[in-house]
Amino acid sequence: MYAIVEIQGQQFRAEAGKKLYVHYLGEERKEGDSVEFDRVLLVDADGAVKVGAPTVKGAKVVCEVKAPLVKGEHIIVFKKKRRKGYRRLNGHRQQFTQLEIKDVIA
Repeated sequence: MYAIVEIQGQQFRAEAGKKLYVHYLGEERKEGDSVEFDRVLLVDADGAVKVGAPTVKGAKVVCEVKAPLVKGEHIIVFKKKRRKGYRRLNGHRQQFTQLEIKDVIA
């Protein structure tokens, strides 16, 4: 059984026991906290597919916070305009929250 769930504007495939890296959920989430997401767009229960309009009523995904703050890969952003003397070097490191999916309720 799996579900397609929307978390902070992004869609993820959620199955029990899997781990997800979602955009940082904030300082109020601590390790071991339980989080529920009710914006479930699709549920597949062994071939019986339920598609929401826009969400499936009564469906939710229950997750546990494993790591509240995980930093992603460092990305270099370099901008240059040739023959103009314009160069800018910036770096970016996205912050994520690691979740483990406990249950998909449909």
